[in-house]
Amino acid sequence: MRTSSFVQKKEKLGNNETLVFDFEGTLLQSTSLFPYFMLVAFEAGGILRSVILFLSYPLIWLLGEDQLGLNIMVFLCFFGIRKDTFRTGSAVLPKFFLEDIKGEGFEALICYERKVATTQLPRIMVENFLKDYLGVEAVMAKELKSLRGFFMGVYEKKNLNKVPSCKVNGGTTGTNINNSAGMVDRKHVEFIDQGQLNQESKEDCLADEKRNCHVLSREKYPKPLIFHDGRLAFMPTLACSLVLFVWLPFGLFLCLVRFTIGIALPLNLSAPILAFTGTRTTFSRPQSTGSLVHSEEKEKGMLYVCNHRTLLDPLYVSTVLGKPLFTVTYSLSRLSETVSPIKTIRLTRDREKDREKMDKLLSLGNLVVCPEGTTCREPYLLRFSPLFAEITANIIPVAIDVKVSMFYGTTASGYKCLDPFFHFLNPSPTYSIKFLGMLPQSQTCQGGGKSKIEVANFVQKEICKALGFACTNMRRKDKYLVLAGNEGISARNNCHR
Repeated sequence: MRTSSFVQKKEKLGNNETLVFDFEGTLLQSTSLFPYFMLVAFEAGGILRSVILFLSYPLIWLLGEDQLGLNIMVFLCFFGIRKDTFRTGSAVLPKFFLEDIKGEGFEALICYERKVATTQLPRIMVENFLKDYLGVEAVMAKELKSLRGFFMGVYEKKNLNKVPSCKVNGGTTGTNINNSAGMVDRKHVEFIDQGQLNQESKEDCLADEKRNCHVLSREKYPKPLIFHDGRLAFMPTLACSLVLFVWLPFGLFLCLVRFTIGIALPLNLSAPILAFTGTRTTFSRPQSTGSLVHSEEKEKGMLYVCNHRTLLDPLYVSTVLGKPLFTVTYSLSRLSETVSPIKTIRLTRDREKDREKMDKLLSLGNLVVCPEGTTCREPYLLRFSPLFAEITANIIPVAIDVKVSMFYGTTASGYKCLDPFFHFLNPSPTYSIKFLGMLPQSQTCQGGGKSKIEVANFVQKEICKALGFACTNMRRKDKYLVLAGNEGISARNNCHR
């Protein structure tokens, strides 16, 4: 159905109407559910489980993805997965759902205030996205069986022909809505009027799905996609999954070579060799800043303030400058700290102690900091901690962007010690570094009388302008609550992730 038809129909409907739509058939571009199950298999189950799913696809295709094949994918992806730690549906899949939504279908959907979705996917995979991003009030989906906290990989045998009640204008509609098939037909949209399916409103909403179809643009997302987790940076269709598994043996070897070169050779030697292996770095060097520094500050080093894309940010800044730097961090694995080519100092989150540490490091040389406190993959900057603004007026903002094609070198719920390995596992990871020049003294605490928050916000905005990103007030805590269900603190050893 065309968007205009939806709008015209909406004008004729009353406030008590609820739209029932099929999620896959109405909104998704992809005609196969395999990529979404591959995401679950890889992110929640690991590489072995995803390989098994891939090798099983010929059988799945023969049996049909909407019949026995679907049950096979559910079993292979979920059997033995812990129920209480499964966050792929809320932390990973929303990104790929948004990138797969048809613009026309979304524009039609938002015409209605109240919506009920039907789906063939297990509820735990899709309910969070449908409610948080599309404003769906109820989801008709199958539940997965669990035993002692682990998924069994099969569906619950419950009556799936009932939808939870939806409140409309103080009343209730949609109570015990029955559909003899257990799911709305994949190529139709139905309306519910005071709990009864209005058969006269059935229309073929996908009649023109092949015509004038476009992917929903980021500007039209119902809410910004700021945080997401998972290692895969691409939609693992059947063809892309084949490329992934063919590349992995070569990629692992190349990753080990890159990692060994990075930690065994000096920066001036490792940089050109790493470039030869496929890593790319584009940069603009800073201009001379000596004449801008007050005499009382000349004894201190320069403070490079950058946004945070991966744990390798300080190392790349040091490589571009051609000289060693100090860096500080709240979150770093012991392995990364041990093999780091530059000196890394842990902070304590005690403001006074951390300020003393950073001030001492600046008296010994140059320092690079990432005041966001955690990495962000999307074109957004999190709120900057203002601590750096108290220490010196010798501030140089640094704008950093990273492009990868296969794997993200960051994680919120996985093993952070593997972050550099996943970054170097990409065929050709690209770092873009832009030095913005020294901060004017009028915009510092020491020279311009600005507050530390004003300085932090100014630096954040300058970096955003250079990258074409957007500023946010989100913090590290917000990221971990969304992606990992905690505040970024490991209960096992009480250390910050």
